[in-house]
This record gives sequence, C-alpha cells and structure tokens, in this order.
Amino acid sequence: MAKTALITGITGQDGAYLAEFLLNKGYRVYGTYRRLSTPNFWRLQSLKIFEQVNLIPADLLDSASILRALKISNPDEIYHLAAQSFVGASFEQPVGTGQITGLGVTRLLEIIKENNPKIKFYQASTSELYGNGTMHAQNENTNFEPASPYSAAKLYGYWMTKIYREAYGIFACNGILFNHESPLRGLEFITRKVTNSVAKIALGLESELRLGNLDAKRDWGYAREYVESMWLMLQQESPDDYVVASNETHSVRELVSYAFSLVNLDWQKFVKVDQNFIRPLDVKYLQGDNRKAETVLGWKPRTTFHELIKIMVDHDVDRWSRYQKGERFPWDAPFYPNENTIISRDYKLDQ
Repeated sequence: MAKTALITGITGQDGAYLAEFLLNKGYRVYGTYRRLSTPNFWRLQSLKIFEQVNLIPADLLDSASILRALKISNPDEIYHLAAQSFVGASFEQPVGTGQITGLGVTRLLEIIKENNPKIKFYQASTSELYGNGTMHAQNENTNFEPASPYSAAKLYGYWMTKIYREAYGIFACNGILFNHESPLRGLEFITRKVTNSVAKIALGLESELRLGNLDAKRDWGYAREYVESMWLMLQQESPDDYVVASNETHSVRELVSYAFSLVNLDWQKFVKVDQNFIRPLDVKYLQGDNRKAETVLGWKPRTTFHELIKIMVDHDVDRWSRYQKGERFPWDAPFYPNENTIISRDYKLDQ
C-alpha cells in the first residue's frame, strides 16, 4: 500500500524537489502552504507536478490549521520544511521568526503526540546552528553557537525534536543540512542572486551586482540531491540526527568569480561591495562532515560545486533569454523587486 507524506512548506525549493522525489517513489503527497494575495506555486508548476500534489492551506502560527492538515492528509510521514527561512530577515523580525521557525516545530510535534504518535517526523535543521563556533569541519557532535535570530529559532526546533523523540518515543529526526542550492532557489539567497544577476548582465539587462561579505565561506550542494537524505532518515529502523553536506567550503568570492567566468566576463568589472548587505553578526565559515550520513544512510553528494553553479547559471541565462523572446512560463525573477531599493537598516542577503 502506498505511503502518504505531508510536506509543510511544499512551495519552497526543498518542498518542491521533495514532492517530486516522493511522487516518483509512489507516495501520495500532501503539502501545506500559506495563503497569499499572490499565489506562489511556480516551483511545483516548473517541475510539472502541481496537479499531482494535494495542497492544504495552513499557518504555523495557527495550531487549528495544522491539526486540520494532519487530519485531512492522515500521513505516514511528515517533512517539516516550512519556516521563516531567511537569516537576514530574522534580524528585522526576531519575534516573528521565533514564533514561526521555533514554536512552529513544537505546535506540530504536540499535535503529532496527541493525535497520532506513530507518524514519522523530519525536522529541517540547518548548518547555521554552528555559527562561528569553529573553523573546522562540523559534524553531529560539534557544539552549536547560533549567530542570528533564525539560527536561535532553529536551535529551539532542533532540541524540541530531540525532546519529543526521547520523551514520547516519536520517530523524529533532525536533518542538519548545509547550504543547498538549485535553479529553484529563492532570489533572497546569494547563490541565486549571483547566477540571476550574471545572466542579466551577460544579456545586457543589468550593469552591476551589489554584494556584502565576499570572504564568507559556505558548504554548497545541490538541493535536488539533498532531499533524498530527508527520506532516507525516515526509512531507518531508529530515528537519529544527521549532517548532510558536500564536505567542501567555498567563498562568496569563488562563487562570483566562477559564475561570471561561465559567461566570459570579469566579475571585478561588475561587482560592488555594499555595506547594506553586511549582517549585524556574520557567520564566517561553514563546512560539513557527512561521514555519518554516508555510512548509515548510504547518502553522499554527486554534483560538485562547479557543476552546481553551472547548472544555475545556465538555467538563469536560458530563462531570461526565453523571457526576452516573449515566452511566459513559471518563474520568479521578473516579479522580484530590485533589493537595492528596499530601505531597511538590517536587510541582509542570505548566504
């Protein structure tokens, strides 16, 4: 009999790729989304799976709507991906971030405990938990040192997941995923901002790219591959927590230089450092150590950093070229505002 999965935040990058992955596994897939004045289903439409998933409006601030989603879907597995997921925005909205990204996890776990504790639960944790605690590769035993309201809220969700697992016997796992990117990544994140701007500059649609800290280093992988690790965690005999990463780190400067080289341009002629994009407290270095995931789950990355950036640049160049010719298709970039016009002392890009 086919399994049923409920994905919170199904309209995001990970939610869309995970839905595609689970559908290919024969799952019946439900997903929650927040009602907005402008629908945000472009990722599901881009993957051509919009008609195959069952959408349920819900809000992490509203326990009743979460309970309703659980009763409608009656899932075997819940993948909790929904959050206020932007590090920069969390400095502007620390209370809201705590309510959504932190307490939203507890609301969901409490509903599982009270209604169906047999449901398997995946919590989307993050490499941001490590903050600036170490300049060495980080694994499941590395100390956490959150450096933003976002990572502090995620740390709360991480510990609540462990507490409900140990106190109530719920099959609950934390996936500590390092940065994972794709052509479906939001433009708020630096990888997609860079590849989108590179495409526009190459096609003569833009003349400059403003960025913040070029020396920050991150462990970047391909999101389409990373969602498989989420599923693998819930297929194990016992619940546990896993780091999922590429085991490499690259600077923002490397990202920018390589992305521009793919369109035969010198990045230094177009990139300007803008202090408005420097965070109040910035994480300097993140690099994962995924040996446990490889040993226990059998998961390891297949796409290299350079292959990933090429995939993203090629997609953005192709989409802008098609758009210039008058073609219309599911996509976000034409409707995204130029963030240089957003007036906010604390507005920072997410790395």
